[in-house]
Amino acid sequence: MVRGAARQRLPRTGPASRAPGPAEKPCRKRKPRTEFAVKEIMSSGGAEDDIPQAERKTVTDFCYLLDKSKQLFNGLRDLPQYGQKQWQSYFGRTFDVYTKLWKFQQQHRQVLDNRYGLKRWQIGEIASKIGQLYYHYYLRTSETSYLNEAFSFYSAIRQRSYYSQVNKEDRPELVVKKLRYYARFIVVCLLLNKMDVVKDLVKELSDEIEDYTHRFNTEDQVEWNLVLQEVAAFIEADPVMVLNDDNTIVITSNRLSETGAPLLEQGMIVGQLALADALIIGNCNNQVKFSELTIDMFRMLQALEREPMNLASQMNKPGMQESTEKPARRENPHKYLLYKPTFSQLYTFLAASFKELPANSVLLIYLSATGVFPSGRSDSEGPYDFGGVLTNSNRDIINGDAIHKRNQSYKEMHCLHPGDLYPFTRKPMFIIVDSSNSVAYKVVHASQDLIL
Repeated sequence: MVRGAARQRLPRTGPASRAPGPAEKPCRKRKPRTEFAVKEIMSSGGAEDDIPQAERKTVTDFCYLLDKSKQLFNGLRDLPQYGQKQWQSYFGRTFDVYTKLWKFQQQHRQVLDNRYGLKRWQIGEIASKIGQLYYHYYLRTSETSYLNEAFSFYSAIRQRSYYSQVNKEDRPELVVKKLRYYARFIVVCLLLNKMDVVKDLVKELSDEIEDYTHRFNTEDQVEWNLVLQEVAAFIEADPVMVLNDDNTIVITSNRLSETGAPLLEQGMIVGQLALADALIIGNCNNQVKFSELTIDMFRMLQALEREPMNLASQMNKPGMQESTEKPARRENPHKYLLYKPTFSQLYTFLAASFKELPANSVLLIYLSATGVFPSGRSDSEGPYDFGGVLTNSNRDIINGDAIHKRNQSYKEMHCLHPGDLYPFTRKPMFIIVDSSNSVAYKVVHASQDLIL
């Protein structure tokens, strides 16, 4: 559901397009460290007095935009991940600066090459940051069209070989930027079901990691090899292979298509309740995952989304040729993806979602977590006496489920009990529990507006 900055504020031309456009002049206010950096860069290329004033201003403006974009991008980490209003204006400002920066480097490429020494990997880094912005905007809004925008930028980086010269420089941190770009690109392709591209990217990433580990004796070699193992296991676990009559593979999608929408049951009223928010939680032990996205979280988030709309194909459908109005944007329910959250984190996100849930709307909670069983039979048998599911305790679990069956008089403090959800049943709620102790949640009162 798009609740963020207006669409026209986002970069609309990907890296493959270099059509020049009017670039807005950045603010004249400069930070001292930016001015010093400009002088140092320009003096290294020759006498500063020999540089025309217009070219000097071009480099100064570019350094300002680059410095400002980095500040705003790094500031995204400080934004609260819960809530749907605090981040909107900040994302809009960040997109604006990156739009100006991208157009500026396109229009003044020759001057920046000669006077600033702009390298292709630096252009690739800007494009990669814009791809990251689109991906995180998708996470904030659940609108799948932004995944396509992220794919456009990531794909152009690969096609234009922006990172091709990185391996020739003796700087391991630049190679790590390249490896992280591959990992992010793979996640976007997985979400778009572009499995053919994923397999090519995994092969390229494997080669890059091998070259990286041979050239540099770094401490993160094991971590990058683990990334390869995770994505390989994810690819093997996810797809159900479907073949056409000519034995070609059909790419299936879990997203809702126009022709695949189920019919309403008799007596159901359209628009009575709408799914507005969803918490998708993954906290199972030894589960297939990639980039904090478990396989069940991956399938569930796609099941709550519609296929991206193709306006061109929509306008070509019979009966729509004469219509001059664009189809209305279809909204997906807003989602929070929580990988191994602590109890306090889960409760914070749940409270924020409950607070912002619109009228006549439903909150969906998907719990995929290891079961926590009661240590003994209780006389009361209330909503806190049947156990529940485990949340992250930030500590190591020995021998898998050993922690869940220990004999103690105290209840597991990191367990999400059915009773913990009672305060939020004041609004309609739909709960899916995928756990060995899902039966514990059947004690929730049938009189409450809750579906299990």
